[in-house]
Amino acid sequence: MRLTRRQFQFGLIASTASAWPSLSPAATFPEKPLTFICPWPAGGTADQTMRALCAAAAKELGQPIAVENKVGASGMIGLKAMASAKPDGYTIGQIPISVTRFSQLGTVQIDPLKDLTYLARTSGQLFGIAVQPGSRFKTLQDLVKEAQAKPGTVTYAHAGVGGATHVGMEELAMAAGIQLAQIPFKGGAEALQAVLGGHVDVLVDSSSWAPHVEAGKLRLLATWGEQRPARFKDVPTLKDAGYNVVVDAPNGIGAPKGVDAAITARLRQAFRAAVASTEFKQACDKIDAPLLYLDGPDYEKYVGQIYRKETQLIERLKLKELLKS
Repeated sequence: MRLTRRQFQFGLIASTASAWPSLSPAATFPEKPLTFICPWPAGGTADQTMRALCAAAAKELGQPIAVENKVGASGMIGLKAMASAKPDGYTIGQIPISVTRFSQLGTVQIDPLKDLTYLARTSGQLFGIAVQPGSRFKTLQDLVKEAQAKPGTVTYAHAGVGGATHVGMEELAMAAGIQLAQIPFKGGAEALQAVLGGHVDVLVDSSSWAPHVEAGKLRLLATWGEQRPARFKDVPTLKDAGYNVVVDAPNGIGAPKGVDAAITARLRQAFRAAVASTEFKQACDKIDAPLLYLDGPDYEKYVGQIYRKETQLIERLKLKELLKS
């Protein structure tokens, strides 16, 4: 069969093109800006550290990372949006460790053992209990005594039902044998304003309270870590006060399930460097957050361990019943 000139030219172009190896999307990733979904309000402690982390990771990737705040349902709305995104590596976000609890309570349709790609565990959080300086509660024991005498009358503001601050405070209540009245908000920033405004007795949050404590606008009654932070070394931990409760709720970074392995490796490398960056360390130091880095595979194993612990906690605290009340 004789080829026409047009057929010959087309075949030559095609054969020449096939001789050059084509670059896969993974080889050129990233070719455009990324989106990072932060499931907490702008201005809160988690938002501050995540923005610093993304700025450092953007330098490693050579592309900007735009932070979008999608809040509500104790961080689960933002997490669901991230998990439902196209698994191309261009949409990533923070994974609240409380997904290990909410997934078992049925309040979010995400299986943390199957539906996410884990990139890095980054840092912990410093939680504390704070009140206005003129509060009738001078110490944690004052709060406990009133709650014992008047069950269900002491109110506390927290960042969302079933979240770390809510569950941590209920753990304390169980350990102390008291009943408290929980007031949920859409994140710690709103909870903080409610207490500063005198609308709620007690604030339970990660360290959004720190600058206000230092400025004399709030009094810190207790922190929730294993050890007292250097900046607040005169304030007891819950363990110091006689209650075996420790909460640090580590932050982590992830992507939807199904991201190409080479792209995942690139993101892991970028966030490994970002966690070690000066800007991220400074952001964490500002809110007394300990660095708790784990690479993706180890972070995934950690989530599995916490998932199993949450199964026991849900039963012990009767959380399913608590959410219905």
